[in-house]
Amino acid sequence: LLEKLGRLGVVPVVKIERPEDAVELGRALLAGGLPCAEITFRTAAAEEAIQWISSSLPEIIVGAGTVLSVDQASRAVSAGARFIVSPGFNPKVVDWCLQNEIAVTPGVATPTEIEMALDKGLNILKFFPAEALGGIGMLKAIAAPYGGVKFIPTGGINQDNLADYLAQPCVHCCGGSWLVKASLISAGRFDEITQLTRDAISVVRRVRG
Repeated sequence: LLEKLGRLGVVPVVKIERPEDAVELGRALLAGGLPCAEITFRTAAAEEAIQWISSSLPEIIVGAGTVLSVDQASRAVSAGARFIVSPGFNPKVVDWCLQNEIAVTPGVATPTEIEMALDKGLNILKFFPAEALGGIGMLKAIAAPYGGVKFIPTGGINQDNLADYLAQPCVHCCGGSWLVKASLISAGRFDEITQLTRDAISVVRRVRG
């Protein structure tokens, strides 16, 4: 499943306020050529939004982001999430996902955290917050000793720097909220989300072929 996300190149990171917007959002992403979404547990609507998308649009690979506890991970998976993303490395969440055969990409920002993840058998990791940590320069430096590890940079990624990140051999795909801004979702401007998605996919194709 994580390999599929890698081939797509971009994972939209969604903060949604109203679960009833979820299906329209999913359709907008599909229309733009991106059958995936990470719904963050930053709002009370997350669980229901995952449920709406997974039941109404099964062709979308839907996951849960900002998962901070085993309880949230369990609820997300029950709602239909197929992968779990966390901002940091939480051993309890990682262990639960591995025991339940759920794809998990914990966030890392240091060599210590990378090695903790490697110790659990994980080699596709979220690099967060990418730009605030130092961007591509920091990512290249931290990735250098770990040849078998791929990263999903998230935090500060946008249309302008997407190509530079995707060109890095250590980058699996990029996570980004610029495609799916909460203001666009709440205003019902789904056509703009479709266009932003198309623009991002064109960058992926240009860089990766």
